Amino acid sequence: MSQIWNLVLFQPLVNGLIFLYKIFGNLGAAIIILTLVLRAILIPLTMPSIEASKKMAELAPELEKLKKRHGGDKQKFAQAQMELYRQKKINPAAGCLPQIIQLIILIALYQAFIQVLRINGTEVIAKLNEILYSPLRLPLETKINLSFLYLDLSKPDVFRFSGMPIPGIFLILAALTQFLSSKMMQPAVKTQEKIAQKTEEKADDIATSMQSQMLYLFPLMTILIGFTFPSGLILYWFIFSLFQLSQQYFLSGWGGLTPWIEKIRKS
Repeated sequence: MSQIWNLVLFQPLVNGLIFLYKIFGNLGAAIIILTLVLRAILIPLTMPSIEASKKMAELAPELEKLKKRHGGDKQKFAQAQMELYRQKKINPAAGCLPQIIQLIILIALYQAFIQVLRINGTEVIAKLNEILYSPLRLPLETKINLSFLYLDLSKPDVFRFSGMPIPGIFLILAALTQFLSSKMMQPAVKTQEKIAQKTEEKADDIATSMQSQMLYLFPLMTILIGFTFPSGLILYWFIFSLFQLSQQYFLSGWGGLTPWIEKIRKS
């Protein structure tokens, strides 16, 4: 299994990163380009998830009617809900497989970046050359330039103020774009909250509350993890989230950000 993992994912990603580094002469630029290429390749996989999310958001008013019709009968509501999804040709689990595939690629990328970000040193170069295809192998005395703007890509994007760690610019941007992307993909959260309040089922309130909490939890986790992760990974996560944000906008507009955008325009 490990041989398949290395052959199909890990080794091509490491080679792709070194290939781009040799072209651009900058590891930060190589990370950005590799991330954009991977996101472009994954577009066909992410489309079903985004489209399903958009369709389910559009069904919020009809779901509210079903809630009123079936009252507190959870079983009847669930049956009616699935029938509605069937009629509208919506698969609630449409986004699961793409998300799993993206997670697998993310793990492989993490391993690839860690391998390259700790590249300097004769022993490390020799070990890396075992992974690289022959045209890409590096001289043992190679010193990879790990500088990108103000970052050392092998170290966390963290500043120190009076001894206290403070998240750097890219770490904040990574968390912010992730939050905005998640918010944009949840246009029906407020509607679902209203639906939940009109029913006696506590499960609705719990599910809606968890959905809202995840919106803030994941960006917070990004910042906390970023205090220890190499900034090269944070740069990747920022570009990844920014691409997702742009893709979401072009496919379904501002979504859950619409009320905020309207307030900004009015002010």
